[in-house]
Amino acid sequence: MKSKLITVITNVFLVAVVAAVSLVGYFGGNAVAVSNENSNLFYKAEDGSGVSLMFNVYEHTENVYKILDVLDEYGAKSTFFIGGSWADDNVDCVREIYKRGHEIASHGYFHKDHSRMSVDANLEEIRPSVKLLNMICGTEVKLFAPPSGAFCEATVNACISMDLRVIMWSRDTIDWRDKDVNLIYSRATKNLVKGEFVLMHPTDCTVEALPKILSYIRDNGLTAVTVSQNLGE
Repeated sequence: MKSKLITVITNVFLVAVVAAVSLVGYFGGNAVAVSNENSNLFYKAEDGSGVSLMFNVYEHTENVYKILDVLDEYGAKSTFFIGGSWADDNVDCVREIYKRGHEIASHGYFHKDHSRMSVDANLEEIRPSVKLLNMICGTEVKLFAPPSGAFCEATVNACISMDLRVIMWSRDTIDWRDKDVNLIYSRATKNLVKGEFVLMHPTDCTVEALPKILSYIRDNGLTAVTVSQNLGE
């Protein structure tokens, strides 16, 4: 009888420990679910003034310059979410992006999975990238886009403490994987409306598709604006 009582108590204790660990895991950063009502998390601009093409940059410096030239040709503005490790090696390119009137934003430092990070770990990954970009451009970075779209409540809370808005997207061109220019164009433009955030990367196919995408935006009475402009800032 005594042994059965000990077994029951032990089992209850183990269940309590598992529950506690689960809660710690959730609030500590392993859960990807975040309230849809979070005012610091944006998938689009509800009252947007235009369309925002967002370029996540960790590689392909030569294509970044090509994209800048195409944007200039169409009088379009964009937001570049830049990885700190890339920025550190491409200071001149980062300054050129900013010089041409585009928005500089953070994409973390080493392209890590933010959905598995605590608040402190998120801060350690995001803050250095923001400081570096601010120093390079003499500006104030206000936006952060999590690599691979992976984030959790801890990510959002870390960004709130740094006065950063967390930016996702309303449509993904998946240009890092698919090399079909027509497919990239279709994903970027089909039924496109004001306020949308379009995720892109500096791939060869994106460079090729970009003039057609910008032509569609112009011909349909839309304007390519930065994310902050779209959010009314």
